[in-house]
Amino acid sequence: MAAAQETITLRVADHYPPSSATPKYTIQYFMDYVKDKAGDRVEFEYYPAEQLGKAKDMLSLTQQGAVDISLVVPAYVSDKMPLSAVAELPGTYATSCQGAEAYWNMVKEGILAEQEFEKNGIKPLLAFMLPPYQILTREPINTIDDLSGLKLRSGGTAQDITIKALGAVPVRMGGVEVNEALTRGTLDGAVFPLQAAIDFRLTETLKATTIGQNFGGFAATYSISNEKWDALPDDLKALFHEASEAAVRDACQRLDADNSGPALERMAEQSVKASKLPEDVAAEVATRLADVHRSWADSLNQRGLPGSELLDAFLAELDN
Repeated sequence: MAAAQETITLRVADHYPPSSATPKYTIQYFMDYVKDKAGDRVEFEYYPAEQLGKAKDMLSLTQQGAVDISLVVPAYVSDKMPLSAVAELPGTYATSCQGAEAYWNMVKEGILAEQEFEKNGIKPLLAFMLPPYQILTREPINTIDDLSGLKLRSGGTAQDITIKALGAVPVRMGGVEVNEALTRGTLDGAVFPLQAAIDFRLTETLKATTIGQNFGGFAATYSISNEKWDALPDDLKALFHEASEAAVRDACQRLDADNSGPALERMAEQSVKASKLPEDVAAEVATRLADVHRSWADSLNQRGLPGSELLDAFLAELDN
């Protein structure tokens, strides 16, 4: 165990560009909170923009000790963390705060805590859910046929199912890869949250977005390896717990506030047209997505994983 007054330096890494609001609301808040209380006892070295590794490699880098704290996105390592995709299903949570509270509770204890985090040798320090995803395209969606055959960026398994149900084609890739894929024509659009679409410069190419829909979401944690966590003094562990709870609450409120107005204003400044789907299209979308939840759960059940149990637990958490 580290000596009581030893300065502990922790390397923190993620894939977000330095200008992104999301790390400011999440890990930066956490680091500032700890530093304010712990002073020189803790130092954080923050490496954004994949400086220490690709987004998909953050879990393994943390497990190996190359990174101390990293942004672990279950959707990017779905082979090792398949159950967290429950938070990516369409039509579940209405706000970032509703989704984050439910997901955070489940990664602290229960099925997700045991099978997604403890099993992988990591401990979540904070969790967040981005506001419900929209579909961004080059032209507005006026009919359901406008979605047919479109190559849309997908962030994970649940979004794959969602996009296929809409008649489009899912193309799995991380957020940092989407802008280049759009420029090259590999993608026709993206299932993405509004603020992140700005952060990753999708609005340079995509000039239309839906609003008021819920095409799924994004669950992520900043996590630390169990080995690194166990080496922390008990008083710092207590402080980290305190900072975690504060960060989860503050981040979701800021993400929701940003999504409710400022993000749309910034999109308008970039000539992006934001509009609700026509009523008949919205109704058809709802019909096509009605079975996505159970289809996802059944696919896990068939692999011997607790898909239905987890889905019911997540929906129950959302209702609490």
